[in-house]
Amino acid sequence: MQEYIRRRVLEVTDYILESSATVRQTAKVFGVSKSTIHKDVTERLPRINPHLALQVRNILELNKAERHIRGGEATRRKYRGD
Repeated sequence: MQEYIRRRVLEVTDYILESSATVRQTAKVFGVSKSTIHKDVTERLPRINPHLALQVRNILELNKAERHIRGGEATRRKYRGD
């Protein structure tokens, strides 16, 4: 794995752990695609640090479980004019 990819994976990991950000939010901050973030945390991170990979996976699973709530909130704000 190239060093710049390794550094990005660790930076992405730190960001997700500190902010509990979604894949979409993280991709926007780092200027890469959602696919890249997903590959970084599901394939590359476990090879670098399995313990951190488990922590990130737990956060992303929680975000996935809550996404229907966030979607409903966004729709409500859209139609209320907020």
